[in-house]
Amino acid sequence: MTVEEYNKSVDSYSDGIFRFILKNIKDEDEAKDIVQDTYEKMWIRASEVSFSKVKSYLFSTAYHTMIDKIRKNKRITSLSDSDNYIGAHTDSYNGLSEVLDEALNILPDIQRSVILLRDYEGYAYNEIAEITDLSESQVKVYIYRGRLALKKYIGSIEALV
Repeated sequence: MTVEEYNKSVDSYSDGIFRFILKNIKDEDEAKDIVQDTYEKMWIRASEVSFSKVKSYLFSTAYHTMIDKIRKNKRITSLSDSDNYIGAHTDSYNGLSEVLDEALNILPDIQRSVILLRDYEGYAYNEIAEITDLSESQVKVYIYRGRLALKKYIGSIEALV
């Protein structure tokens, strides 16, 4: 990969990677760090990365970097800080965006990641499988289970509006 191709990949994909990571971890500074780490890793391996595969490489690297940071943070913080309550949303209308964000937060990390890659970023099942190192059928199962949990949490759209 040339320097021009590297710069083009920064211009083309850094915003999408940042949005994906931010939706998962909800910490803007941490998301910026992960994006920077991702591009640093690509710079180190620039001679090995084909420009035609750069998008997949970047999202895979960002995903794995995010998972590593989440695992590291879980070891540091106590487990009692993370309470997941399915169906614990209020009956009053908070705004659809807030309710969806709250619902996404109850999902396990892997389900949230594959749903965000599929529904927010528009990746195909095979691309998500490549990014997350899962099989395509595992991706479909995680998306299905995540959507069921979201549906159970949110209820009907009519109840929100």
